[in-house]
Amino acid sequence: MTSERRFYGPLGELTRTRILELIREPEAVFWVFVFPILMAGLLALAFRGRPPEALPVAVVAGTHAEARAAALLAGGEVAPRILSAPEARRALTRGQVLLTVPDEAVVTYEYDPANAESRTARLAVDAALQRGAGRTDAFAAQRTELTVPGTRYVDFLVPGLLGMNLMGTGMWGVGFSLVSARNGNLLKRLIASPARRSHILMAQLTSRAILLIPEAGILLLFGHYVLGVPMQGSFVTLVTVGIVGALAFIGIGLLAAARPRTIEGVSGVMNVVMVPMWTFSGIFFSTDRFPASLQPFVQALPLTALNDALRAVMLEGAGLGAVLPDVTLLGAWGIISFVLALKLFRWQ
Repeated sequence: MTSERRFYGPLGELTRTRILELIREPEAVFWVFVFPILMAGLLALAFRGRPPEALPVAVVAGTHAEARAAALLAGGEVAPRILSAPEARRALTRGQVLLTVPDEAVVTYEYDPANAESRTARLAVDAALQRGAGRTDAFAAQRTELTVPGTRYVDFLVPGLLGMNLMGTGMWGVGFSLVSARNGNLLKRLIASPARRSHILMAQLTSRAILLIPEAGILLLFGHYVLGVPMQGSFVTLVTVGIVGALAFIGIGLLAAARPRTIEGVSGVMNVVMVPMWTFSGIFFSTDRFPASLQPFVQALPLTALNDALRAVMLEGAGLGAVLPDVTLLGAWGIISFVLALKLFRWQ
């Protein structure tokens, strides 16, 4: 045992201890390894292969309701419902329909112009009613529906979920562990040991990075083989991006846990740090939706850089040189956070 400990050294021994501590906690094993698979499974169910659904619209009951509903049904892209005026307005405000057609001699559309689906529904409804009124198209356009891997929403979504998972497990795993150790006076005892303080914090970083490799790998394999998400780029480049991103968020987690004394305190700090990234970093939709005035802030967030790099490698086949600016930004976040955490850290 003595020779083994001498071989590991203080940093290696602390890292090994932290890994054993994590894998012996059923809750940690669930959230690190099982939960990503459950989330990916739900995605597989939500995005299973099926024809596109007709757009739900409401036709207000009245003189013209039956004729208009029949014309919309003939178009094939719209699912009309004949409702009373109060019911139609209530369905629109609750998001149950995308558009309403009041019972007026002149066709009128009521919809939210900021909702892209509502604008699509307006075009489909207008085309169907125009054809029903006798309009003939000047030409018959051909249509190609992109359903191949790499062009679907699920392909956009999985890299974002992977980035979110790397951020969440990296920050929460480190933050809760350190604050719990601070509450139990374990940190106070560790600094009295021969290990350096930098070794104690580095062990947290190293252990989380080691566990994040199989954690991310499981989600990637599930996404690729079950959801059909493509892998256009180099696996080595993807692993490099993932490791740098994980280390960046572990460093941020160390900084967030540097001062709080309680779990409630570190939870508040973590939420302040993570909520803007959940909102602005393009997990579920493109960052281009935010105005130009916010783009410098959005692009400076580490999760934005990680998501952009993951999508570039997985979906576009980008090499390390193409994602180097994102990797550099992630590295800067990680290094600066770790240095600040080492200076500001409260050991008792």
